[in-house]
Amino acid sequence: MVAVLAVAFSLFPILFVLSAALNPRGTLSSTDLVPTGGVSLENFANLFDRTAFAHWFVNSLLIAGLAAFLSIFLSAMAAYAFSRMRFSGRRVGLLSLLLIQMFPQFLAIVAIFLIFTTMTDLWPTIGFNTPWGLMLLYLGGALGVNTWLMKGFYDTLPRELDESATMDGATHAQVFFRIMLPLVAPILAVTALLSFIGTINEFLIANVFLTNTESKTLAVGMFGLVAGERNNNFGMFAAGTLLTAVPTVLVFQLLQRYIVSGLTAGAVKG
Repeated sequence: MVAVLAVAFSLFPILFVLSAALNPRGTLSSTDLVPTGGVSLENFANLFDRTAFAHWFVNSLLIAGLAAFLSIFLSAMAAYAFSRMRFSGRRVGLLSLLLIQMFPQFLAIVAIFLIFTTMTDLWPTIGFNTPWGLMLLYLGGALGVNTWLMKGFYDTLPRELDESATMDGATHAQVFFRIMLPLVAPILAVTALLSFIGTINEFLIANVFLTNTESKTLAVGMFGLVAGERNNNFGMFAAGTLLTAVPTVLVFQLLQRYIVSGLTAGAVKG
């Protein structure tokens, strides 16, 4: 009974958004769980005809995808070094990463704004209103927490695996790519999913650094549909919300088998 109530509670907002997206009236005040004015795809058509939704969609996928991939790759290498190597400044580096994560990235928005102002003058392609600049900003914010998560996962792996490979003549690069990465696939999938969701849904920083219509992400562009007292685009907003959820669902389905797999299964396969 509790499970049924939990599922119903979770599905109700989704069904309501679906109803609003298919309601041709395009308002929340006249939206019921079951559309009474008929079912129409007019909101989806208007979303692409009247807004730059296609540009927002591509920008979000580009930024979230590249930021997640680069973040996971760099974090995996950093976590491997912190877990398997002993070097000067290792403990200070780990504590510094932990300390940085205690402060929200938005607290440094003024400093970041000044840095991006300089970068815009020097390299316009990675400054304001560019997906590359925003991707670099997201990349820096995700490295710390991802490195800590992966480092803890690396520590659970038996050192005999990489030590035996080293005795056979394998380099650190070979141990990392051929032995470690297949074994840490579950944590890679989890951090990739979290990074992708967090980036594609981020609004505050993107709203500051993206002002051109075609350079906006989904979060910023969708907010513009309902921001203000005279805007009444809730039908298009609901349609865009459903389309925005598609990439996240696909990424989860793609990574699901890695997320549910455990360390033992990975070691046996390796």
